[in-house]
Amino acid sequence: MDHQSPTLQEALRSALWAKSLTAEQMERVEATTFEVFVPKGGFVCKKGEVVDNWVGIVSGMVKMNNFSPSGKSVTFTGVPPGGWFGEGSLLKDERRKYDAMALRDSRIARMPADTFHWLLDNSLPFTRFLLMQLNERLGQFIGMIEHERLLDPDTRVARCLAALFNSHLYPGIERLVQISQEEIGLLSGASRQRANQALQVLEREGLLRVDYGGIRILDLDGLRRFESAQAA
Repeated sequence: MDHQSPTLQEALRSALWAKSLTAEQMERVEATTFEVFVPKGGFVCKKGEVVDNWVGIVSGMVKMNNFSPSGKSVTFTGVPPGGWFGEGSLLKDERRKYDAMALRDSRIARMPADTFHWLLDNSLPFTRFLLMQLNERLGQFIGMIEHERLLDPDTRVARCLAALFNSHLYPGIERLVQISQEEIGLLSGASRQRANQALQVLEREGLLRVDYGGIRILDLDGLRRFESAQAA
Protein backbone atom coordinates (compact mmCIF):
# COMPACT_ATOMS: atom_id res chain seq x y z
CA MET A 1 0.00 0.00 0.00
CA ASP A 2 1.01 3.64 -0.40
CA HIS A 3 3.44 5.19 2.06
CA GLN A 4 1.92 7.52 4.67
CA SER A 5 -1.56 6.35 3.77
CA PRO A 6 -4.27 8.38 5.55
CA THR A 7 -6.78 6.91 7.95
CA LEU A 8 -10.35 6.65 6.71
CA GLN A 9 -11.35 9.59 8.88
CA GLU A 10 -8.51 11.72 7.47
CA ALA A 11 -9.49 10.76 3.92
CA LEU A 12 -13.12 11.70 4.52
CA ARG A 13 -12.36 15.02 6.21
CA SER A 14 -9.90 16.05 3.47
CA ALA A 15 -12.36 15.32 0.63
CA LEU A 16 -13.48 18.37 -1.36
CA TRP A 17 -17.16 17.53 -0.85
CA ALA A 18 -16.66 17.43 2.93
CA LYS A 19 -15.31 20.97 3.26
CA SER A 20 -18.73 22.63 3.64
CA LEU A 21 -20.56 19.94 5.58
CA THR A 22 -21.95 20.77 9.02
CA ALA A 23 -20.70 18.94 12.09
CA GLU A 24 -23.90 16.88 12.13
CA GLN A 25 -23.52 15.93 8.48
CA MET A 26 -19.84 15.00 8.91
CA GLU A 27 -20.70 12.94 11.97
CA ARG A 28 -23.19 10.90 9.96
CA VAL A 29 -20.70 10.44 7.12
CA GLU A 30 -18.03 9.14 9.50
CA ALA A 31 -20.49 6.91 11.37
CA THR A 32 -21.80 5.16 8.25
CA THR A 33 -18.93 5.15 5.73
CA PHE A 34 -16.74 2.06 5.95
CA GLU A 35 -13.52 0.81 4.40
CA VAL A 36 -12.64 -2.38 2.52
CA PHE A 37 -9.33 -3.67 1.22
CA VAL A 38 -9.11 -4.82 -2.39
CA PRO A 39 -5.91 -6.59 -3.54
CA LYS A 40 -4.25 -5.84 -6.88
CA GLY A 41 -6.38 -7.27 -9.68
CA GLY A 42 -9.45 -7.58 -7.48
CA PHE A 43 -12.88 -6.13 -8.24
CA VAL A 44 -13.87 -2.95 -6.41
CA CYS A 45 -17.28 -3.30 -8.03
CA LYS A 46 -18.76 -5.27 -10.91
CA LYS A 47 -20.87 -4.46 -13.94
CA GLY A 48 -24.54 -5.32 -13.43
CA GLU A 49 -24.50 -5.22 -9.64
CA VAL A 50 -26.94 -3.18 -7.55
CA VAL A 51 -25.28 0.15 -6.68
CA ASP A 52 -25.65 0.62 -2.94
CA ASN A 53 -22.75 2.97 -2.11
CA TRP A 54 -20.58 5.83 -3.33
CA VAL A 55 -16.97 4.77 -3.77
CA GLY A 56 -13.82 6.65 -2.78
CA ILE A 57 -10.13 5.75 -3.06
CA VAL A 58 -8.24 6.09 0.24
CA SER A 59 -5.01 4.63 -1.17
CA GLY A 60 -3.99 2.67 -4.25
CA MET A 61 -5.44 3.14 -7.73
CA VAL A 62 -8.55 1.86 -9.50
CA LYS A 63 -9.43 1.59 -13.17
CA MET A 64 -12.96 1.74 -14.54
CA ASN A 65 -13.30 -0.63 -17.48
CA ASN A 66 -15.51 -3.01 -19.44
CA PHE A 67 -14.95 -6.15 -21.47
CA SER A 68 -16.20 -6.68 -25.02
CA PRO A 69 -17.97 -9.96 -25.93
CA SER A 70 -14.63 -11.15 -27.35
CA GLY A 71 -12.90 -10.50 -24.04
CA LYS A 72 -11.06 -7.30 -24.97
CA SER A 73 -10.73 -4.88 -22.07
CA VAL A 74 -11.66 -1.22 -22.64
CA THR A 75 -10.44 1.18 -19.92
CA PHE A 76 -12.41 4.39 -19.34
CA THR A 77 -10.29 6.08 -16.68
CA GLY A 78 -8.07 5.60 -13.67
CA VAL A 79 -9.04 6.89 -10.23
CA PRO A 80 -6.17 7.78 -7.85
CA PRO A 81 -6.39 8.46 -4.10
CA GLY A 82 -8.85 11.23 -3.27
CA GLY A 83 -11.15 10.40 -6.19
CA TRP A 84 -14.78 9.33 -5.79
CA PHE A 85 -17.01 7.66 -8.38
CA GLY A 86 -20.38 6.00 -8.88
CA GLU A 87 -22.59 9.03 -8.27
CA GLY A 88 -24.24 8.74 -11.69
CA SER A 89 -25.56 5.24 -11.03
CA LEU A 90 -26.76 6.29 -7.57
CA LEU A 91 -28.60 9.30 -8.94
CA LYS A 92 -30.24 7.26 -11.70
CA ASP A 93 -30.91 4.26 -9.42
CA GLU A 94 -29.58 1.86 -12.03
CA ARG A 95 -27.31 -1.16 -12.00
CA ARG A 96 -23.62 -0.48 -12.51
CA LYS A 97 -22.60 -0.24 -16.16
CA TYR A 98 -18.88 -0.93 -15.74
CA ASP A 99 -16.31 -2.87 -13.71
CA ALA A 100 -13.86 -1.18 -11.38
CA MET A 101 -10.65 -3.09 -10.66
CA ALA A 102 -7.69 -2.37 -8.38
CA LEU A 103 -4.50 -1.69 -10.32
CA ARG A 104 -2.62 -2.19 -7.04
CA ASP A 105 -3.51 -3.05 -3.46
CA SER A 106 -6.15 -0.46 -2.59
CA ARG A 107 -8.12 0.79 0.39
CA ILE A 108 -11.65 1.68 -0.65
CA ALA A 109 -14.16 3.89 1.17
CA ARG A 110 -17.84 3.06 0.73
CA MET A 111 -20.52 5.59 1.62
CA PRO A 112 -23.96 3.91 1.83
CA ALA A 113 -26.59 5.09 -0.62
CA ASP A 114 -28.82 6.29 2.24
CA THR A 115 -26.10 8.63 3.49
CA PHE A 116 -25.35 9.83 -0.05
CA HIS A 117 -29.00 10.71 -0.72
CA TRP A 118 -29.39 12.26 2.74
CA LEU A 119 -26.49 14.62 1.99
CA LEU A 120 -28.02 15.39 -1.38
CA ASP A 121 -31.28 16.38 0.34
CA ASN A 122 -29.67 18.32 3.18
CA SER A 123 -26.50 19.96 1.86
CA LEU A 124 -26.59 22.48 -0.98
CA PRO A 125 -22.76 22.59 -1.17
CA PHE A 126 -22.72 18.80 -1.58
CA THR A 127 -25.24 19.08 -4.41
CA ARG A 128 -23.08 21.75 -6.10
CA PHE A 129 -20.06 19.49 -5.76
CA LEU A 130 -21.89 16.66 -7.50
CA LEU A 131 -22.92 18.94 -10.37
CA MET A 132 -19.29 19.90 -10.85
CA GLN A 133 -18.22 16.25 -10.52
CA LEU A 134 -20.60 15.11 -13.23
CA ASN A 135 -19.57 17.99 -15.51
CA GLU A 136 -15.85 17.27 -15.05
CA ARG A 137 -16.41 13.56 -15.65
CA LEU A 138 -18.34 14.29 -18.85
CA GLY A 139 -15.51 16.48 -20.11
CA GLN A 140 -13.00 13.79 -19.21
CA PHE A 141 -14.86 11.10 -21.13
CA ILE A 142 -15.36 13.32 -24.18
CA GLY A 143 -11.62 13.95 -24.18
CA MET A 144 -10.92 10.23 -23.87
CA ILE A 145 -13.03 9.43 -26.91
CA GLU A 146 -11.08 12.03 -28.87
CA HIS A 147 -7.74 10.66 -27.62
CA GLU A 148 -8.63 7.07 -28.47
CA ARG A 149 -9.77 7.89 -31.99
CA LEU A 150 -7.36 10.63 -33.02
CA LEU A 151 -4.11 10.38 -31.08
CA ASP A 152 -1.02 8.20 -31.34
CA PRO A 153 0.30 6.26 -28.30
CA ASP A 154 2.89 8.91 -27.27
CA THR A 155 0.22 11.59 -27.12
CA ARG A 156 -2.30 9.27 -25.43
CA VAL A 157 0.19 8.55 -22.65
CA ALA A 158 0.84 12.28 -22.20
CA ARG A 159 -2.88 13.08 -22.00
CA CYS A 160 -3.51 10.07 -19.75
CA LEU A 161 -1.00 11.37 -17.19
CA ALA A 162 -2.26 14.94 -17.49
CA ALA A 163 -5.86 13.76 -16.94
CA LEU A 164 -4.89 12.53 -13.46
CA PHE A 165 -4.33 16.17 -12.47
CA ASN A 166 -7.92 17.32 -12.17
CA SER A 167 -8.27 19.41 -9.01
CA HIS A 168 -11.97 18.53 -8.70
CA LEU A 169 -11.99 14.83 -9.52
CA TYR A 170 -8.63 13.93 -7.99
CA PRO A 171 -7.59 16.61 -5.47
CA GLY A 172 -5.01 14.44 -3.68
CA ILE A 173 -2.69 13.73 -6.60
CA GLU A 174 0.94 14.89 -6.26
CA ARG A 175 3.55 15.70 -8.88
CA LEU A 176 5.29 12.39 -8.15
CA VAL A 177 2.64 9.97 -9.43
CA GLN A 178 3.05 6.50 -7.92
CA ILE A 179 2.12 4.65 -11.07
CA SER A 180 3.87 1.84 -12.94
CA GLN A 181 4.51 1.60 -16.66
CA GLU A 182 2.11 -1.35 -16.76
CA GLU A 183 -0.62 0.78 -15.16
CA ILE A 184 0.03 3.63 -17.61
CA GLY A 185 -0.32 1.17 -20.46
CA LEU A 186 -3.63 -0.12 -19.10
CA LEU A 187 -5.02 3.39 -18.71
CA SER A 188 -3.83 4.66 -22.10
CA GLY A 189 -4.64 1.57 -24.16
CA ALA A 190 -1.01 0.69 -24.88
CA SER A 191 1.23 -2.25 -24.04
CA ARG A 192 3.73 -1.89 -21.21
CA GLN A 193 6.56 -1.77 -23.76
CA ARG A 194 4.84 0.91 -25.84
CA ALA A 195 4.04 2.94 -22.73
CA ASN A 196 7.73 2.75 -21.78
CA GLN A 197 8.71 4.07 -25.22
CA ALA A 198 6.22 6.94 -24.85
CA LEU A 199 7.62 7.84 -21.42
CA GLN A 200 11.12 7.99 -22.93
CA VAL A 201 9.83 10.41 -25.59
CA LEU A 202 8.13 12.59 -22.97
CA GLU A 203 11.24 12.49 -20.75
CA ARG A 204 13.41 13.70 -23.64
CA GLU A 205 10.94 16.54 -24.14
CA GLY A 206 11.51 17.59 -20.52
CA LEU A 207 7.90 17.00 -19.52
CA LEU A 208 8.50 14.30 -16.91
CA ARG A 209 11.14 12.18 -15.26
CA VAL A 210 10.87 8.46 -14.63
CA ASP A 211 11.83 8.06 -10.95
CA TYR A 212 12.03 5.04 -8.72
CA GLY A 213 8.47 4.24 -7.67
CA GLY A 214 6.69 6.53 -10.09
CA ILE A 215 6.63 9.35 -12.63
CA ARG A 216 7.62 12.89 -11.64
CA ILE A 217 5.70 15.49 -13.63
CA LEU A 218 7.94 18.44 -14.59
CA ASP A 219 5.67 20.35 -16.98
CA LEU A 220 1.95 19.66 -16.55
CA ASP A 221 0.84 22.26 -19.10
CA GLY A 222 3.33 20.82 -21.56
CA LEU A 223 1.85 17.35 -21.07
CA ARG A 224 -1.63 18.71 -21.75
CA ARG A 225 -0.44 20.41 -24.95
CA PHE A 226 1.92 17.70 -26.17
CA GLU A 227 1.28 16.30 -29.61
CA SER A 228 3.62 13.82 -31.21
CA ALA A 229 4.86 14.40 -34.72
CA GLN A 230 3.21 11.06 -35.54
CA ALA A 231 -0.20 12.61 -34.75
CA ALA A 232 0.19 15.33 -37.33
